[in-house]
Amino acid sequence: MRLGAIGCLIAGLAAATAPVLFRNVAKESGIDFKLVSGGPEKHYIAESMTGGVALFDYNNDGLIDIYLVNGSTIEGERSGNNTAEDRLYRNNGDGTFTDVTHEAGLGDRRWTMGVAIADVNNDGYDDIYITNYGANRLYLNNGDGTFRDFSKESHTDISGWSSGAAFADFDGDGLVDLYVSSYLDVDILNLPKTGLLCRYRDIPVQCGPRGLTPGHGHLFKNLGGGRFQDVTAASGIGAAPPSYGLGVAWADVDNDGRPDLFVANDSLPNYLFHNDGNGKFTETALAAGVALRSDGREQAGMGVDFGDYDNDGNLDLILTTFSDDYKTLFHNDGTGHFEDVSSPAGLVRPTWNLLGWGVQFVDLNNDGYQDIVMANGHVYPEVDQHSFETTYRQHPMVLMNDGNGHFKDASASAGPAFQLAESSRGLATASLSNNGFMDIVISNLDAQPWIIKNPGSGGNWLLLKLRGTVSNRDAIGARVTVKTGKLSQLREVKSGGSYQSHSDFRLHFGLAAAQSVDEIKIRWPSGKQQMVKNVKVNQILTIEEPK
Repeated sequence: MRLGAIGCLIAGLAAATAPVLFRNVAKESGIDFKLVSGGPEKHYIAESMTGGVALFDYNNDGLIDIYLVNGSTIEGERSGNNTAEDRLYRNNGDGTFTDVTHEAGLGDRRWTMGVAIADVNNDGYDDIYITNYGANRLYLNNGDGTFRDFSKESHTDISGWSSGAAFADFDGDGLVDLYVSSYLDVDILNLPKTGLLCRYRDIPVQCGPRGLTPGHGHLFKNLGGGRFQDVTAASGIGAAPPSYGLGVAWADVDNDGRPDLFVANDSLPNYLFHNDGNGKFTETALAAGVALRSDGREQAGMGVDFGDYDNDGNLDLILTTFSDDYKTLFHNDGTGHFEDVSSPAGLVRPTWNLLGWGVQFVDLNNDGYQDIVMANGHVYPEVDQHSFETTYRQHPMVLMNDGNGHFKDASASAGPAFQLAESSRGLATASLSNNGFMDIVISNLDAQPWIIKNPGSGGNWLLLKLRGTVSNRDAIGARVTVKTGKLSQLREVKSGGSYQSHSDFRLHFGLAAAQSVDEIKIRWPSGKQQMVKNVKVNQILTIEEPK
């Protein structure tokens, strides 16, 4: 395993022996943001659920910018005077960021939960969709560094309590469609407060979600021009019972060329909506093996991500859950059927006491195998007053992949950033300095975010930017296989995922010691196939879909 005697993460290469020591660079980056979410006591469940992060290039300058959602307070909602606002930070290219929220025409002041990114009108500029308690918002990118509120015109401004969101072209028409999960169908101003009614380990805590009314998710078909139609009922997705929906992610789980939809449900069985190819979906989570953990118990699903951690050409699934439960790794057999392999993969013991939220498969040391990073934090501040073997503020986790289907908790030795502790929520990844090593951004309740810098110790790399022509412009849903010698890696371009967050569209491949890429094979969302051979390593490569 790549964990040295002095706690260094080793890249899996004989020539790469430098330690990978991650550090938080938020302060020197100029990020002056604080996530507001209720009071410190967290008497109400609404105060524990916000925290999305988005990493994307809003102005097409080749640098990845940061969008951070903000919350509110019960008092602010009651008075209609919420001063907390979402923020957009422009990447200056020198390790610093500038707050451009107001000059960009942004700054939502609702109780925002999450964010997803896509070029919804195929004009070459990425747009922003945010989920709120209250009406959701779609901001269209004007292409000049500014955005306009297109929420009402888009017909995606649903009210209620939305949580996760993700885009994909489910019907293959070249336009990205949108799924929005819903958490609770309640009035947050009249939620039950911490008291004798609800208890955790016999101590009074905030109530929910059990005992409160679950919400209904929504599927929107893109009609073009930024306008959408609600097809929840017509698609069959509306036939699923209401649920406490949180993290959502699209992926082609059975390799049939169509994106399927996974919804992580809190305290209820998860959903997997299989894309039947005719505009219809069938809920198949139980048959596919992802509704419950291996012993048949439902979990409190929070965040989700798909990735091919064992490089077998199939997309596997990681799910974060509540404390007193393991975080679940589901292995895909290639037909869309999954097996809970959390125990043999080494996830059960290190993740048990943590309450997980944002999560990503990401190759941190460029050895060609995707590792796992998680954001953690409890919902009950009261646990700090008792000996429960868990805490309210928790450290992020890094699980390093040994290339043999097993992960090792390397959090204690990954550097000072992984010794920090807050009640964290959203998590997203990108190479913020374009050096081919993946950085991590994590949001924290009542605190500043962490910008976790990867020092860049490991193998060679490739960052792949795809541009659709017949397919949607961001190529969301494109499937790419990169081959170097005997190593073959699979990725899909995705929007949304993790916990209410969005990571860089560019596909990252760690290449270990390979000096060139033998072959890049692309299956575009349109169904077109493309092959590129003999590609140089250590570059950001843009490939456009053949017209």
